[in-house]
Amino acid sequence: MMSGIALANFTIVVNGLVFSLLGLLLTVFLRRTNFESRGFFLVLFSLLVGCTASEFVCALSRSTLLSRVTLFLSSLFSSLLIPPFSLHLLRCTGKSWRSSWLFCTVAALWAAYFVLLVLTQFTNVIYYYTPDNVYHRGPWYLLLLVPPTLMMAVNLIGLYCSRSALTPRQRLAFLSYFLVPMVCMVLQMFFYGLLLIALGMSVGIMIMFTFLLSDQVDRSLRQAEENARQQASIYVLQMRPHFIYNTLMSIYYLCKKDADKAQQVILDFSRYLKKNFTAIASEDSVPFTEELEHTRAYLAVEEARYEDRLFVQFDTPVTMFRLPPLTLQPIVENAVVHGMRATKAPIRISVVTRNTGTASEIVVEDDGPGFRPADSDEPHIALQNIRRRLAMMCGGTLTIASRKEGGTAVTVSIPLPKPEE
Repeated sequence: MMSGIALANFTIVVNGLVFSLLGLLLTVFLRRTNFESRGFFLVLFSLLVGCTASEFVCALSRSTLLSRVTLFLSSLFSSLLIPPFSLHLLRCTGKSWRSSWLFCTVAALWAAYFVLLVLTQFTNVIYYYTPDNVYHRGPWYLLLLVPPTLMMAVNLIGLYCSRSALTPRQRLAFLSYFLVPMVCMVLQMFFYGLLLIALGMSVGIMIMFTFLLSDQVDRSLRQAEENARQQASIYVLQMRPHFIYNTLMSIYYLCKKDADKAQQVILDFSRYLKKNFTAIASEDSVPFTEELEHTRAYLAVEEARYEDRLFVQFDTPVTMFRLPPLTLQPIVENAVVHGMRATKAPIRISVVTRNTGTASEIVVEDDGPGFRPADSDEPHIALQNIRRRLAMMCGGTLTIASRKEGGTAVTVSIPLPKPEE
């Protein structure tokens, strides 16, 4: 039968071993963590596995020699958990370990601890085992705890000095890594026989791992959002040079043929350019009414160019919603450009908005030649850009379908805000 202390130590060691193995497996399979953090935790959890495994064997050992060897290994592995922390702290704060007082001090203290640990194997003044495999502390036992305690204190000073270079979550993570084991170390000085340091190391490392992992996930998500915003900004740069050229040429010929009409086209074209530049500069969604004005300005220019070949009808009772900039106008432009390229017949386009109860929808229909999935020209590339921006910025969708009576229908669906939003 195990004594109460032996049973408590066995439970602590088993839990520590489970925690360390779990952490090691998580680190191995979490491929998305950056290389430095992943390497740090692989080293940390590997050392913790070695430490807890040694203590597990020591707890079950019936041989004095095996107990001495496993206790030595456990003490060695536990001390090796501190220098990697110093290196990781320096890396996170952008400092070099070669010229760091922090790492030099920690390395010197660890060397002193290692020398004490080796000398312990040849003397009984720090700890020893009796021939019947019973562990005892020597009169100088506390001396062995001085270097690890100083290493932790030095790292805490380094953490305090570098606090401004760390995120709040990183500061909490690094702080927990030392405070929990340090408290357990102090307690173990007064509670003889309990392996409180092993418990403190396991808990401290798991807390740090959780904090640092969540901090890295948050930063990765923020980076992904920033990349999405930048990608969206690239997608809105869709003003086609040929449209500007054709419009200017139309104005050139209208100046002699119909000066008043040329003046109106210049005004409509100026409005179009203003809306286009405003949309390009926008990083957020815009009201549908702004997109509608932009589209009307564009169509006014195109109707002047194509005269009796382009007819547009608007039925937009639903306008109280937002969408990414340059959404409606490129869809209508796609219908105009694709239709005019394919046929000399008049093109009729309708723009309709409606509320489905779960989403605001925009339907742009034309009676042109219809949509072919194999098409890969510029207008259809523009529609793919719009689809990506809708998904990134508001969770919307864009679908393209052929109409039974001929032509194409493009439907934009934007989810309605939830009641709590």
